[in-house]
Amino acid sequence: MTIERVGLVVHGGREGAAEAAREVREWCDRNAVACTDIDVWSGEGRHSARAEVDAAGDPDLIVTLGGDGTFLRGARLAAENDALILGVDLGRVGFLTEVPAPAVRSALDAVRGDHLEPESRMLLTLRASRLLEIPAEMEALLRYGRGPLLPPPRVRTDCESGDEWGIALNVTALNDVVLEKLSRDRQISVGVYIAGRLLASYSADALLVATPTGSTAYSFAAGGPVVSPRAEALVFTAVAPHMTFDRSVVTAPDEPVGMRILERSGRAAVSIDGQLRGVLDPGDWLGVYAAPRRLRAVRLGPMDFYGRLRDRMRLTDAPAAVADGTPAPLWPVSTPPPGDLAHLAMPVPGPEGG
Repeated sequence: MTIERVGLVVHGGREGAAEAAREVREWCDRNAVACTDIDVWSGEGRHSARAEVDAAGDPDLIVTLGGDGTFLRGARLAAENDALILGVDLGRVGFLTEVPAPAVRSALDAVRGDHLEPESRMLLTLRASRLLEIPAEMEALLRYGRGPLLPPPRVRTDCESGDEWGIALNVTALNDVVLEKLSRDRQISVGVYIAGRLLASYSADALLVATPTGSTAYSFAAGGPVVSPRAEALVFTAVAPHMTFDRSVVTAPDEPVGMRILERSGRAAVSIDGQLRGVLDPGDWLGVYAAPRRLRAVRLGPMDFYGRLRDRMRLTDAPAAVADGTPAPLWPVSTPPPGDLAHLAMPVPGPEGG
């Protein structure tokens, strides 16, 4: 594909980030490609995704150098501009970044030579009963331990708004949308609706809606299921609910999850991909659903999600299973799938069946 402008998002605290950034800039110079650093942490405050990509000259490729957090920052920009995103892995326990730092030049060559198929990832967006904002008297407390806050989400002007359907917010999430309590000693009470029907009223520390991509992030830590990033679904999970039913619910993309804060509940903070974006009061509500836009991520080959899951989560075999002997090596296979499996998207065998 034609690459004319690259936006560079660098985690300055990561070892090797400066060297990887230098290689990206040198590659851009050699190929007459404009390269602009997008430093989302600089200045007196952070800007909207639209303002940041405008300042970077509307890049058609975003390169992130860091871990999953850096990738999420870049994804916010890439989704806004419908740009490709390439994540260079300098993190510790990441699922999102794709390319090891030593391979960054070859990865850029592959993108420019169109020797890849971008992977499409589902995003979330939301409507709310009112605009999200952080009250001035609470901002200093809520910023404790955090970097500069992002500005409140804007309204999507191309969407209809109304009392029943609320305000369509111009914001997307690659991982999750979280509604969480503000006070340690007071949970939030929330009525949860799926596809317009009441599921249950929850009293919990937090309620979250995750994408399949985000299923291995906060949702997983809260006891949610691991979902293939290729799936199309919303994953609803309650964090520390005071009720017998504490299981996650997986919905279809066209089954929105609505969360209404009950009359006597405590106030709730709204976080989008880990970034605090607003505070809601009793009576307010959020509706979370699949976004019309997608994230286009660079993949240099088939993603070994389950191998990465075993490695990053340090999964170990059950002692009883180990005692019963070495498991038969059914996968990976080294021959094409038989006829009765040909309709499935099976892995392509590698040189040695990998």
